[in-house]
Amino acid sequence: MERIFKEDQNFQGISYIEEPLAKGDYENCIFVNCIFSNSILSLINFVDCEFKHCDFSLSNVKNTAFKDCKIKDCKILGVKFEECNTFGFAIHFENCQLNLSSFYKLGLKNPKFKDCNLEEVDFAECNLGGIFFNNCNLLGAKFENSFLEKADFRTAYNFSIDPEKNKVKKAKFSITNLSGLLEKYNIEIE
Repeated sequence: MERIFKEDQNFQGISYIEEPLAKGDYENCIFVNCIFSNSILSLINFVDCEFKHCDFSLSNVKNTAFKDCKIKDCKILGVKFEECNTFGFAIHFENCQLNLSSFYKLGLKNPKFKDCNLEEVDFAECNLGGIFFNNCNLLGAKFENSFLEKADFRTAYNFSIDPEKNKVKKAKFSITNLSGLLEKYNIEIE
């Protein structure tokens, strides 16, 4: 099967459930209201692409490249981002539902999560240095042996991070969310 190259194109309201997105390179493309749920996106390269109001739930992203992509107002449940092509991997998420997704052992380059629901997301053994969780719900998110130095959790909520099992040097927290660092000690903070 031949690979295709698409540049500066808009894709709107397309379901890729029955007919998958063609393998190839998509550069500076915009996808709006597209359905990728349960789709196989393997061996597709997205470079400088934007995704708005799309559904990626349970999609297979093995060897998929996301380079400087923006994903906004999307549903992305149960996606294993650690299976992506990690070369140049950079995604910025805004107002997305990422519950039950996984970034296990992934190194994220200048990642941004803004107004995202990240319930039960696996960040174990991730390099999240300098990450900004801007107004994000991290209920049940897993941080274990994660590199969180200079990360910003000041507006994040519902997180539980063990400072003894993660590298948190110079990470930022607010007084209102310190309980997320002390949860394992079963103490009451008023």
